[in-house]
Formats: sequence, structure tokens, C-alpha cells
Amino acid sequence: MDTQQATSSAVNGQNGHAPPSANGENGTAPHGPSAMPLALADGRTLAVTEKHLVVGESAAKKKQVKASACALIQTDASGDKLVPLYNVLWASVTGHHLLISYAAQPSKTSIKLESWAFDLDDCRQPADAPKPEDFAAGLISRAYADAQPQKRAYVLINPNAGPGGSLRKWEKSVKPLFEAARMHVDTVVLSKGGEAVGLVEKVDIDKYDTIVACSGDGTPHEIFNGLAKRPDATRALSKIAVSHIPCGSGNAMACNLYGSHRPALAALAIIKGVVTPLDLVSITQGGRRLISFLSQSLGIIAESDLGTEHLRWMGSKRFDFGVITRVFRRRCYPCDLAVKVEVEQKDGVREHYKRHASDASLRGAFLTSNDGDHGGEGLPPLKYGTVEDALPEGWELVSYDKIGNFYCGNMAYMAPDLNFFSAAVAADGCMDLVTINGDLSPVTAAKTLMSVETGKFFDSPHVSYKKISAYRIIPRDQEDGYISIDGERIPFGPFQAEVHQGMGRVISKRGGYEAFGPSNWDSVTVAERLHA
Repeated sequence: MDTQQATSSAVNGQNGHAPPSANGENGTAPHGPSAMPLALADGRTLAVTEKHLVVGESAAKKKQVKASACALIQTDASGDKLVPLYNVLWASVTGHHLLISYAAQPSKTSIKLESWAFDLDDCRQPADAPKPEDFAAGLISRAYADAQPQKRAYVLINPNAGPGGSLRKWEKSVKPLFEAARMHVDTVVLSKGGEAVGLVEKVDIDKYDTIVACSGDGTPHEIFNGLAKRPDATRALSKIAVSHIPCGSGNAMACNLYGSHRPALAALAIIKGVVTPLDLVSITQGGRRLISFLSQSLGIIAESDLGTEHLRWMGSKRFDFGVITRVFRRRCYPCDLAVKVEVEQKDGVREHYKRHASDASLRGAFLTSNDGDHGGEGLPPLKYGTVEDALPEGWELVSYDKIGNFYCGNMAYMAPDLNFFSAAVAADGCMDLVTINGDLSPVTAAKTLMSVETGKFFDSPHVSYKKISAYRIIPRDQEDGYISIDGERIPFGPFQAEVHQGMGRVISKRGGYEAFGPSNWDSVTVAERLHA
């Protein structure tokens, strides 16, 4: 695109600032559904349970829900249809009809938008039955539960992400779902790299609930750094949630937060998702400070990503190609490394994961404790200084001659089926550090890296896995090379990193990562991990 394009849509005139009642007027939906079912004109009934919209079928007519394309709709012993509330997008009363918009899922990888019109004409309601408008409002309240309905979204579309096609995916797979859910959406089509940083740096953060990157992982990186450049960076990062429609090669953010790299499934997860705290990492290099949300790498992983940009047409397979070609060259990446270790051994990492990943109260407690007004604060001060400062007290700089790969991550998945950091937790205050012995045969090194896809990478004897809070790395004996921060290349040279616990916000499907950790790898297949 040569020019920036901006459009705005607000379905049915809603401004997106407050959940409307079911009849289309602004107001707050009641908490929970009415106890009594709603009678329909053809003898059927509608009711709401904790997880389902229940369509009580009459003997005479069973046509509407039975004809749905959704494979998730179940039939109970009495013949009633059970519709997952997670897939209900909206409900309203128009004239003599109750209209329900629904994200039907014909399979685990696709979504088809459906709308049902239930006839209310001449049906006799019991005296204590809810009014149709109240029933619809109650259905919306229960269908969204802890999620905010009618989110206000600032959508940044990168038409050049990955193999291309972002605009088509937005128009075909995402926009119809957002509109059906009555979201307020402003869209911008990006025309050049780095543009998102400037847009986000100036955006009115009180106008939106989420900034949506319709892209690969590069645009979320720009969004976080745009927020970090603001004079009110601390408030901005803790107020507005970043979300991701996967349109790139790796799509790690969507895989972690929504368990899928499919745009429509990610869109549904954003619609129904909840605000979740996320650890962010400050990277200092020279006089520069930037923010990382995903990963930092030097060595085979960085080269296999950044060194294969000319193969973007291959999608995520370009990464596999890059790994294989470099492993068989037996490349090593000498460096000096100092680390602030929090959990040293794999058994300790496993226990740390179990403790933090199972703490359901962590998300709510953390969000509540950070709800205060941060005023005009910029980024928080660095606890350990920058890479230009003296080495922090207690850190020991160790020389490594044969590191094959240095990889540090904030999230679990780096691409579909590639869970390098299986013990990652969204806001545990730690980065996960993986190093691989560089003195391996090409076959052993390749098998070690490819074991990521089978879930055996964590337990490999050739892999070192630690929980850390900060580090400094100094490459040596190499004039130039690749250093990757969230998949973006930075100058080749020393840099330092430290974590800021829960400083960022994202929208996740269920309040954390959609990844299974080292405590239960064996019970879950790769396909189940990505399509939970």
C-alpha cells in the first residue's frame, strides 16, 4: 500500500463504550440469565445454563439449530440442543424475532458465522417468564462471563506480513465476527515497517480496549515499543491490551494466547478473551532501550529466522530449512554470558511451572494490584542498569566457546508446534533461558532441535533450561551475525536484558498461555495443544 487507509465501523450505531441491552439501547446487561426458559412460537424453548444455550426441541419442528454447521452442538438425552456459550456472539430482539449470532465451528480449524431468527409471535409466556429483551441481555451476560463485551479495537493491518494475504484474512475471517459481536473497530492498513510504533505512540489509549495486530509477530513488537515510548508508558502498558490476528510466518503470539494460528479462531478468542498480565523485558544495547514480549536469541535459532527472510514464501517451513542447513555446518557462537538465575535445575523449573501455572488467582490479584493511576510515568527504572554499566554485583561473566544456540523466551510457542519454552508462564517474573551444547554431531543437534515438535525437548540431556530474571551477553570472535529480538534484527553486539513482571497486558483465551508444560507433555498430542 502506498497510502495509509483508515476506516471505522460501529455496528447498529453502538459506540462500543458500554454493553448495550438486547433491544439495541445502551445499558448494562443483567448479571446472569433468567431462571425461567423463554417460550418460542413453534413450541420450542430457550434456556441458559452455566456453559450452554439450551434449545428445547418440540416434536413438530427441529429445523434451525439442527441445521447448524457447528460440530460442537450436542444433543442431550431428551433431544435438546446444547449450544456452547463460548460461541454465542450476540442476541437481540427485533420485531417479533429473537436474533442470535453464533460462531459455528464445522471443524477444529474453521469457523462459519451463523445467525438464527427465533419466532416470538403469538407465543404464550408463563407469568413469571422473562421478557424476550431481558432473556437476550441475560444470554449476553452469561455468554461473555468475565470477558468484556463490545470491545473497542484499534486494528493495525500489515499487508506484507509473512506470505501476504492479511487484508483478505481480515475481510473474510475476522471482520464479520467482530461486527457480529458488536465490537467498535477502527482499522489502519500499514504501509511501511516501523509505522505501528509511531501510531501507537500517539493513540488515545482511553478510546480503545485493545490494539489488534493483524500481522505476524513483528507488529505486536512494534505496538509494545510504541506504548513504551510514550511519556505515560507505565500507564499505557498496563491499561490497553495487545492482541493478535495471526497472518505471518510464525504467529507465536496467537499460538500462545489463543492456542491457534488460524485467524478466525484467534478472532473468536479475542472477542471472548480476558485481559491478562504479561511479563515484558527491557533490552539495552548502546544507548538504546527497547521492549521484548516474545524472545531473544543468538545462534542457530536467530540465523534460521532472520537469515531466511528471502524464503518467506515457505511460511513457517523456512525456519526448519534454516535449522537443518546450519546444524550440518556445525556452527558455534562463542560468547561471554552473565545471568541472574532464579531457578537453576530442571526439576526446580518443573515445580515452578506447576506452582505458577495452576494459580488461578494470580491473574486477578495482579490486575487488581496494578489498577492505580500511574500518572505520567514512563518506563520503570532498570534494576540492573544497562549493558554499558559495570557488571551487576554477584553476576559472573562466563566464557563459552561452543554454544550452538542461546535462546531466551517470555512465551512458550515460537511458532505452531514449536514449544521451545514449555515451562513459560505469562507473569511469573522470569524469562526462560535455553542453551544447547554446540559440540554435538549434526545428527544429534538436529534431533535435539526437532524434539521440540514431539514435546521431548525439555528433557533432552543436551539442553540446559533455567528460569532467570536478567542477563548480559557479549558475542565474540565474530565480526557480524544475527541477534533476534521478537524476530526483529538488532545490531550485532553486546546487550543486556531484565524482566518486568506483569508490566504489559494482552487478551488471552482463558487468562494465561494455551500451552501445556513439562508436567503433562506425555498426555497431550501436538494437535491437541494447538487446537484446545
